[in-house]
Amino acid sequence: MAHTVSGCSLALIFIIMLLLVKAKIDVCKRGDVTVQPSHVVSLGSAVNISCSLKPKQGYLPSSSLNKLILYKFDRRICVQHGHSLSFQVTGLPLGTTLFVCKLAYRSHKEIRICGAEISVGVVPEQPRNLSCIQKGERGTVTCTWDRGRDTHLYTAYTLQLDGPKNLTWQKQCNDHYCDHLDLGINLTPESLESSYTVKVTAINSLGSASSFPSSFTLLDIVRPLPPWDIRIKFVNASVNRCTLLWSDEGLVLLNRLRYRPINSRSWNMVNATNAKGRYDLLDLKPFTEYEFQISSKLHLYKGSWSDWSESLRIQTPEEEPIGMLDVWYMRQHIDHNRQQISLFWKNLSLSEARGKILHYQVTLQEVAGGEITLQNITEDTSWTWVIPRTGTWAVAVSAANSKGSSLPTRINITDLCGAELLAPQQIFAKSEGMDKLMVMWTPPEKAATAVQKYVVEWRELHPGGGVQPPLGWLWSPPYRLSALISENIKPYICYEIRVHALAGDQGGCNSTRGNSQHKEIPYRLSPNSHPIDSLQPRVTYALWMTALTAAGESPQGNEREFCLQGKANWSAFVAPSIFMAVIMVGILSMRCFRQKVFVLLLALRPQWCSKEIPDPANSTWAKKYPIVEEKTQLALDRLLTDWATPEEPEPLVINEVLCRVTPVFRPPHHPSWSEKGQGVQGHYTSEEDTEYSASSPPPPRALTAETGQGVDLYKVLGSKGPDSKPGNPASPLTILPVDYLPTHEGYLPSNMNYLPSHEAPITDPLEELPQHISLSIFPSSSLRPLTFSCGEKLTLDQLKMGCGSLML
Repeated sequence: MAHTVSGCSLALIFIIMLLLVKAKIDVCKRGDVTVQPSHVVSLGSAVNISCSLKPKQGYLPSSSLNKLILYKFDRRICVQHGHSLSFQVTGLPLGTTLFVCKLAYRSHKEIRICGAEISVGVVPEQPRNLSCIQKGERGTVTCTWDRGRDTHLYTAYTLQLDGPKNLTWQKQCNDHYCDHLDLGINLTPESLESSYTVKVTAINSLGSASSFPSSFTLLDIVRPLPPWDIRIKFVNASVNRCTLLWSDEGLVLLNRLRYRPINSRSWNMVNATNAKGRYDLLDLKPFTEYEFQISSKLHLYKGSWSDWSESLRIQTPEEEPIGMLDVWYMRQHIDHNRQQISLFWKNLSLSEARGKILHYQVTLQEVAGGEITLQNITEDTSWTWVIPRTGTWAVAVSAANSKGSSLPTRINITDLCGAELLAPQQIFAKSEGMDKLMVMWTPPEKAATAVQKYVVEWRELHPGGGVQPPLGWLWSPPYRLSALISENIKPYICYEIRVHALAGDQGGCNSTRGNSQHKEIPYRLSPNSHPIDSLQPRVTYALWMTALTAAGESPQGNEREFCLQGKANWSAFVAPSIFMAVIMVGILSMRCFRQKVFVLLLALRPQWCSKEIPDPANSTWAKKYPIVEEKTQLALDRLLTDWATPEEPEPLVINEVLCRVTPVFRPPHHPSWSEKGQGVQGHYTSEEDTEYSASSPPPPRALTAETGQGVDLYKVLGSKGPDSKPGNPASPLTILPVDYLPTHEGYLPSNMNYLPSHEAPITDPLEELPQHISLSIFPSSSLRPLTFSCGEKLTLDQLKMGCGSLML
């Protein structure tokens, strides 16, 4: 089975190789492309390219009709008819250029005949800066060089090393950008003084170039490996004797060491000859973390240094503290027998502590007796105790770590403010920024020369009870009358500052208050207003104010929250408003809709907007024509007379009068909604009622006067005298001027025209409606048709007039 699979694999490989060979052969089966002088030329050379068809490969029997085309990449550079083509190419750029020959026939279809690649390059430059190195005693020789400019051609570099006894090592680099090569050989230490020669040669199709030979010995090229296994040893756990240990190669003769504290940037350098992996360091600081590195070399003058080793980090051991604590105290009377002593001290610096401080030891004793009264150990930096007010007391404080204690600081407890002559004068404190205060004073007036030192003491002003803030202090020599306070100073805080002048066991003091500068809000308009910028809309802010003086800052005032409204989004209102306005303009541009809206508004008008109804008794007619009423004779043929009995009072008669009536013809039409409701009594004329006469009384709106003016019903008021009879001919009609007539809106002027004359063209009734006539699209309850017969007389005692309706 295995033999069968192996045989099939070999057969498959053979078939693939055969196809590849055939494909290669068939690439240019129609013709050939030749290049002269070569496919690889130097920059600036001219090249002749020829293309020819093989026999019987043309499409047309006549060779002159075959068209050959030469392309440079995708650009046509030459066209020629026949079985062959020849063209000279100049100015080719560096690199590879592709030329393709194609055959074209009548259908303008082009078929590839063959192609050629032409490579343009330069001769390689001479390699420079040739150097070799061997890493470690067991490493291999590696050489590097500068190959110069790019040749744009395939270039092979050959490295050759010649040694003693005619030994030669040679290796070629096949990389296109070759600039280093590892020979893969190791030069043994047995021949430290033997000389070796190396050179490199570059070769391509246009020529070759070799570097100058370079000679060296093993000590010249060997670079030792970096030291390893670095460690440090402290003798007796003391920093005074420190030994640095490491491992190195056997041929190493010289070492260099560098070390530094972790928080430092500068290195301390040490050279050690023939150290054999050991060196003692004597200047290290206790309780400090250091970083160590080591490098090696085989010879004092030849060869090169190795790379730096990996870093070693370690902390040195502790030593007992040095220096003395800075101690200060405060004394406060409790009663006439006791006093409270509060001690304060500052931490030692790292260089003084030389380790981790574990605790502090406080010793209290009375000076007169000489015996220790109290010893206490604390981890804090303060201590408080109550002692008698009698006697002289002294206190000693020291710091302790794992290796020992510092020297004690002794201080006598005295009255720091007891001597008024020693009190400093004119104490003043001013701000020097956000976290600094400058304190200045003048010496005592009468005891300036007795002052030995000054102590500036400050503490945060603490108005309430509870835990007292920490105390700060600093010492000042007697010739210096100012001090800059920068320790534990916070902005917006008021501090109580006291200056002590000490002379032996006596002291005087004086105090003031001060605060560090903070950012004040400047005002521009007035002292009680200030604009605030950069506030965000729709964000709730809390605002309060404080007042600041030299003595400190006042408590916070009342707090008020406020929120700025954002800018109104007018686009949300403008767009719908414009849309609605366009629709309303379009609707009101039509006359029928405009009339309906006008009528609707008149119908919805409240009653109090109407004119007040006048009193008929005070009308112009009642005052101007009191006698005319009796003399007026009314002659109406179509009305039946029904006179009142003698017992009835003399009535005011409203008559329907027809004066010189002529028939009027109105063409039939379909009444509109407005015409149906415009009659005073709520009825309208039908289409069949087109003619009227005196025997058939027309509706009131069909009556016309000779003057052509329309006279409506109830516009003419008359009085029939006792001589009048129904059979008498009608007396001349007298039209009386009447100021007002009752309607559902009140009284109308009597001189209004309601109907056009028969000579005038008929117009739309709505166009001539007076403003006082209200035509409603709703059913009217103000004017109702008269549903009963009242005869020929309509008297005022039968007519009830009011603002609401007209009733009989």
